[in-house]
Amino acid sequence: MVKVKICGITNLEDALACVFYGADAIGFVFYKRSPRYINFDKAKRIAAILPKKILKVGVFFNAPAAYVKQAVSCCKLDMLQFHGDEADEFCRLFQKQKVIKALRVKTAINKEEMHRYKVYALLFDTLDKTLPGGTGRKFNWKIFRQAGRIKHPFFLSGGLTSANVARAIRSVKPDWVDVSTSLESAPGKKDHSRIKKFIKAARSA
Repeated sequence: MVKVKICGITNLEDALACVFYGADAIGFVFYKRSPRYINFDKAKRIAAILPKKILKVGVFFNAPAAYVKQAVSCCKLDMLQFHGDEADEFCRLFQKQKVIKALRVKTAINKEEMHRYKVYALLFDTLDKTLPGGTGRKFNWKIFRQAGRIKHPFFLSGGLTSANVARAIRSVKPDWVDVSTSLESAPGKKDHSRIKKFIKAARSA
């Protein structure tokens, strides 16, 4: 069964709704310029209340290694998602956590880039030169047919909604789906009915 990660969690109520409706992981965005940014103290308080089965993912964009290590220590993160220009060497500094490297897609998947990273998983998201993530826009899923075998577990992100996630899962066959923007009533605030509908749709695929 495809797993569901809900990203951009900024408050306890939304985190608990994700747990209640069956999410497998939640994401904390530690990029200060994001409208979904959360500080370490707040994320730590939320993480401490979550069941252990819920994976806690820290999302970073070109952050210094010391900042990432501080987040890991403070919030007891299970996974790290690097959404910037981080090199494979940087990703390998964090071998105690599962590392996800985000690759931004426009019209094709860069095979050279895809094979460059020796990480736990890759995440494919829509390219936007002005935004590192959270665009809310999908890319053409048909490009996976030309990508060849993807050796890593991978996350599909970008423009997923309750209306299209089942079709995306059947078409792309990802290990995870990752969603944020389409479940919001406002930046950083989730609509709990949308969380319920999205997870139900993902489980129906």
